[in-house]
Amino acid sequence: MIIREIEVDSLVSASKLPDADYVINPYVGCLHSCQYCYAEFMKRFVPISEEWGNFVYVKSKWKKPINVDKLSNSKILISSVTDPYHQIEQRYMLTRKILKFFIQSSCQLEILTKSDLVLRDIDILKRIPNITVGISINSTNDDIRNIFEPKAKSVYKRIEALKILNREGINTYLFISPIFPELSDVKRLIDITRPFVGYYLFENLNLRGAYKKRILNLISEYFPDYFSLYTKIYTTNYGKEYWSQYEQNIKKWEQEGKQTFKIYFHH
Repeated sequence: MIIREIEVDSLVSASKLPDADYVINPYVGCLHSCQYCYAEFMKRFVPISEEWGNFVYVKSKWKKPINVDKLSNSKILISSVTDPYHQIEQRYMLTRKILKFFIQSSCQLEILTKSDLVLRDIDILKRIPNITVGISINSTNDDIRNIFEPKAKSVYKRIEALKILNREGINTYLFISPIFPELSDVKRLIDITRPFVGYYLFENLNLRGAYKKRILNLISEYFPDYFSLYTKIYTTNYGKEYWSQYEQNIKKWEQEGKQTFKIYFHH
């Protein structure tokens, strides 16, 4: 594992995401080793030959400090292409340092993570007026998690983190992503978490680039009964039909509760 501290001009970047004006990524790289990670494209911007998942650049110094006044009333996401609470955060506490800038700010701050380490910072989160914390999960089955997210926190710990955040009065959402065809038990995940989740986001499994072959190989190895389905979804036009029907199912499930559902199958 290669860990390097680097200096950047600014931690804040303008966003092209539909629900964020700006993004803050404290790190380049991640230690969760998610096999489907789309963020491998970040390697274009760092001169390193190591495989994605085997290095982390820590943005420990920045030339321009975070100017919260200039970000007033903006929607800001921490993080868009790395996890702000992966294992290295325990040592550097960079995300915690960033959060302190937003105490009593007017920004709409959002955190997205796969880790219960976010609970460490509840003392600061409770002092940020417009804070929402999202936890990303794609299955209640930890065996599936172990195949596709081998170094991420267990499903149980993530669900418990949502419960605790909700109990502490912090707004929460569940990002069900990526949805694996026939493997992600989405409906069960919704039913389990409804009492302590404010709203839901859904994203389907998109396969492109180097990780398409990697995921299909894992499906062939661990779930051979579904390999032909995955091949059909990701190599023919059937994928559009499959995800269109899935979207209709999600809309039906939304009617069973009070939460808002947002579907990101086409962005």
